[in-house]
Amino acid sequence: MSIKNIKGFSDQAKTDAELKEKLLACQKVRELLTLAKEQGFDFIEDELYPPNEPQFTADQLSERLAKALLRA
Repeated sequence: MSIKNIKGFSDQAKTDAELKEKLLACQKVRELLTLAKEQGFDFIEDELYPPNEPQFTADQLSERLAKALLRA
């Protein structure tokens, strides 16, 4: 269920310019989780990391979060 919520949050951020800006401003996973929860998406941090497939693209995340969450 959490992966589905992560994907939904990512998809919403792709179409909502204001949300995209807020997501790009997140420097810590905790900030990303708080923002997601404010938007009605609830998931746990562990599901953001490999071996799970990344649900975000590099252009959606700050450089710091991209390094932490996306496979290099």
